[in-house]
Amino acid sequence: MSETINLSGVPETMLQTVYARAKETKTRGAIHDDKAVELVDKLHYDFSLADKDAAMSSGVIARTIVLDHLVQQYLIAHPGAVVVNIACGLDTRCYRMQGYNHWYNLDLPETIGVRARLLPESGTISQIAQSAMEDWGGAVAETDAPTLVIIEGLTMYLTQEDVQQIFAVIHKRFAKATVFVEIMNPMVVKNMKEKSIDGSHAKFTWGAKNGIELQALLPGFTCTGEHSLVEGMAEFMPVYKALGKIPVVRNISNKIILMEKGN
Repeated sequence: MSETINLSGVPETMLQTVYARAKETKTRGAIHDDKAVELVDKLHYDFSLADKDAAMSSGVIARTIVLDHLVQQYLIAHPGAVVVNIACGLDTRCYRMQGYNHWYNLDLPETIGVRARLLPESGTISQIAQSAMEDWGGAVAETDAPTLVIIEGLTMYLTQEDVQQIFAVIHKRFAKATVFVEIMNPMVVKNMKEKSIDGSHAKFTWGAKNGIELQALLPGFTCTGEHSLVEGMAEFMPVYKALGKIPVVRNISNKIILMEKGN
């Protein structure tokens, strides 16, 4: 049975990103996300803009590659960790990863309502229906486990104050935490338009150049590394193995910033 989904704005972008992962799985195969294929096959939604938006799709696949690698590395080093996936949308990483004790998928109530219909979850996977800027920490039951927080595909739609508030919630709740957060260069925020994103009426609004700039905004957190998404692009577009060595190319790409609280 197909599911009709009616969303707009930032929540609607989750449909475009899951489509990008499903299409990649069924075609070139740089990633393998069978759960995304299953979801797209269930949905009654016009994916024509997403299908034509090569820039959006490439970015989604690149960050999936980079984050999958980073998250699996973290879980190998911290067996039994708790993971909080902020602005999860229809992300399916919890089904691809091994080694965690509990995985929390957090998003707005309207989004979790859709997710709960399509991906009913229980046991070691839980859903939190709250804004990332709300005090959601009480919904995480574990107290002493290593904690990883993932913030993917969100900050570019927020304000600086929103980003600071999310990190304030993390800081308040966890004595120690590692955060993998995606950021967009401010120049890209100002000048780039993606057809499928425009079609959902979501707008890029905020960016940071690098981890050091982000760290300056977040008391109590230290930047311990950053990964340009060109690292992921190089996995399926070999030209980026060379282009990724050019500083301006690496700097203009979105980055995954590694932030630590409590070290």
